[in-house]
Amino acid sequence: MQPIIDKLKENMQLIYRRALDADNALARLQQSGKGKFKHVFADDAGFVVRSKRFSPYVEELGKQVVELESVQDKAEFETRLAPIVKKMELMLLTLANFQQSLKDK
Repeated sequence: MQPIIDKLKENMQLIYRRALDADNALARLQQSGKGKFKHVFADDAGFVVRSKRFSPYVEELGKQVVELESVQDKAEFETRLAPIVKKMELMLLTLANFQQSLKDK
């Protein structure tokens, strides 16, 4: 299970760095009157938090990864792992799409 945790942490570092850049870009967009939306992810994305920035979503996901690290039961580990991986994929895809949309302008 440790190699999986290590890979999750590696992905979290990548997500964190990209989220900081995206949040800065969102702040600039909103200051110029653009980016008028209520939250980054849809209600059915699996996140509890609702925010106009990526950082709160990263924090929620990071807490889940830390909690997963303490799980010893293999079945429970796998049960908790699936939604974390889904959220990471969604975060990485959304961040990549957002960065690409900034480059296209």
